[in-house]
Amino acid sequence: MELNESLRESVRESLRAFDVRRSPPSAHHAAAVVVALVEEGLGAVVDGLSAPATWSREAALLLTRRAAHMNRHSGQWALPGGRIDEGETPEAAALRELHEEVGLRLEPAEVLGRLDDYVTHSGFVITPVVVWAGTAAELAPNPAEVASIHRIRVREFMREDAPLLEPSEDPGRQILRMPVGRHWIAAPTAAVIYQFRELCIAGRATRVAHFDQPVFARR
Repeated sequence: MELNESLRESVRESLRAFDVRRSPPSAHHAAAVVVALVEEGLGAVVDGLSAPATWSREAALLLTRRAAHMNRHSGQWALPGGRIDEGETPEAAALRELHEEVGLRLEPAEVLGRLDDYVTHSGFVITPVVVWAGTAAELAPNPAEVASIHRIRVREFMREDAPLLEPSEDPGRQILRMPVGRHWIAAPTAAVIYQFRELCIAGRATRVAHFDQPVFARR
């Protein structure tokens, strides 16, 4: 799956036609994450994923591993993102966080749309913003927040064993995980990626708010 103009317009149209579900956040618990479509480049540098021999234009998503010294979710897989400041839109916050965390500055015109809000156990309302990042050749992790940056090809999330569903401690709910090589990403990050896959790649308007987080991700 090449990162090209046809894919860009297909994703944009899927998001435009989607009936996005919103959740009203409290003043201090609104956050945005970035689903950034980029070229795979030189690969993910992740156990279980092969690296291309040369620069690859295959479609990929930007993921990070959070710095080990972080108070919340240290070492976990994440999409770039963070709190929405007072007066900011989710789109503005997403672009700001993308620049702060991985050194990538994009214009508002590169925003393709939103996915459903996801409410976490800690009370955050996360708004996923899908953006077109193109080549994004120069990325630099902010050591205060990010241990490493990874370009995960979109087809990795299309594996037959994805998603992995397991029982939650909360009756009637399931925990959703998505694969990255030999690793598994947990919700909420996994839920956002799964909805992106279903809606923007497979063309299925799938909801994910009902999927739960594992206990370690609830802090």
